[in-house]
Amino acid sequence: MNMKTYRYICLVIFYLVLCSVVVFAERNFYNILGVSKNANLNQIKKAYRKLAKELHPDKNSDDPNAASKFSDLSAAYEVLSNKEKREKYDKCGEECLKKDGMMDSGMDPFASFFGDFGFHFGGGGPRQETRKGANIVMDLYVSLEELYNGNFVEMTHSKPVLKPAPGTRRCNCREELQTKSLGPGRFQMFQQTICDECPNVKYVTEDRLLEVEIEPGMKDGQEVKFVAEGEPHIDGDPGDLILKVKTQPHRVFERRGDDLYTNVTVSLADALTGFSFVIEHLDGRKLTIQRDKVTWPGARLRRKNEGMPNYDNNNVHGALYITFDVEFPKEGFSEEEKEKLKKILNQKSVNNVYNGLRDEL
Repeated sequence: MNMKTYRYICLVIFYLVLCSVVVFAERNFYNILGVSKNANLNQIKKAYRKLAKELHPDKNSDDPNAASKFSDLSAAYEVLSNKEKREKYDKCGEECLKKDGMMDSGMDPFASFFGDFGFHFGGGGPRQETRKGANIVMDLYVSLEELYNGNFVEMTHSKPVLKPAPGTRRCNCREELQTKSLGPGRFQMFQQTICDECPNVKYVTEDRLLEVEIEPGMKDGQEVKFVAEGEPHIDGDPGDLILKVKTQPHRVFERRGDDLYTNVTVSLADALTGFSFVIEHLDGRKLTIQRDKVTWPGARLRRKNEGMPNYDNNNVHGALYITFDVEFPKEGFSEEEKEKLKKILNQKSVNNVYNGLRDEL
């Protein structure tokens, strides 16, 4: 082997080693978030939301790698939550994104994603009490499907924001006790308004895109807080925007706790001979309801684990209760048909008169 060939082989080996190091150094964003490559945007957001609370450096001050882990998590969310960046990453990896200037954008996913949810971490020292604007409380109407499956809802919030303006203004006005001398041994005490001179400000309306996570199993009255999205205070901090969950009426189901209720009308013929039909559930599944026995008006069928997911443990579900109504024929029968029915039903005439409210008396 001559020297030229030897050098060429060395260069090839060095290049292969270098490529393997670069590939090895690239982060697997799907593994970091713990999601599959076909995960949808909601699954990515939910995974990030969960991990960000667990890995935030302020909650893991004893871990020297906490900042690095959180930085990796933020980078993974930045890429996979962006359609264009995700497609680029899937095609040629993180290095392609860096070459095209699509990484290290200075984005703070935790602040932009979690600040809206009211999750705040930080040093636990006492804070000076500051003035605060009023909170805004609003109803957030959501569908039963969203409360069953979970969802991310985007909303635009127009809020007044303080901006610098020319001139100065009087602020931090307060009443102070002043003493005035009226002569030897005589003085007078009185209150006087004292104000500071501060840079002037003005209110400018800005639109903010807020993202609310509707978690499976949430109930009416639960609150989602958006910190500092309420009424502004000219000499203090803005108040909060508080959204209260409120369920929209559903055409099929009614929720009571973690249970679901619905009514089904069957014909008299089906009530006597049996029936089978399909109900579409809140997640799109088809539930087959079958009954071979006689069904009377007001009969109730219970399907275990087909109700709403429990908010604290989504693996636990309530029950689905189906109450049956029977539709009777509106047309009469001939005498011959009546006799046939009596013979088929084989029932004696019953005329039991009683007070139907007796259990309540």
